[in-house]
Amino acid sequence: MNVSFSCVKCGTVIQQEITEEASELHCEGCKTRIRTIDDVVNGSSLRQCAVCPSTELFLRKDFPQRLGVSIVVAGIAASCVAWFNHWIIATFGILLATALLDVVVYKCVGEVLECYRCHAQYRGVSNAEQHAGFDLEIHEKYRQEKARLNQ
Repeated sequence: MNVSFSCVKCGTVIQQEITEEASELHCEGCKTRIRTIDDVVNGSSLRQCAVCPSTELFLRKDFPQRLGVSIVVAGIAASCVAWFNHWIIATFGILLATALLDVVVYKCVGEVLECYRCHAQYRGVSNAEQHAGFDLEIHEKYRQEKARLNQ
């Protein structure tokens, strides 16, 4: 299983393999060691976040949102040019091709498990389907907690 997280001290994004035997994660930049909670990893399944004590994780597609939005914006821009030039069939063809590309990418891309609290991302987790998708209420709880701690 692979984990990506930001170091709590220096903010460096760290990507490491995590196993049952691993008792800590470490940052190469500032040499900080983060002790993991016992029994967080069981084979390739995850009980809770290994970086922070949170048990609330959500499942999402492992695809950069900016790239997805860029594909849609490019399709809309190209179809607007075609519409301006009165190329009706090309306009709808471009929109259809953009939608098909979006569906193909959605189907081909894997999933990642992400922590609401620290935003650590876990890839290669066997029990990822046990977690629900993104929940705005839970996200807002942790966003408000972070805002209160920063005051």
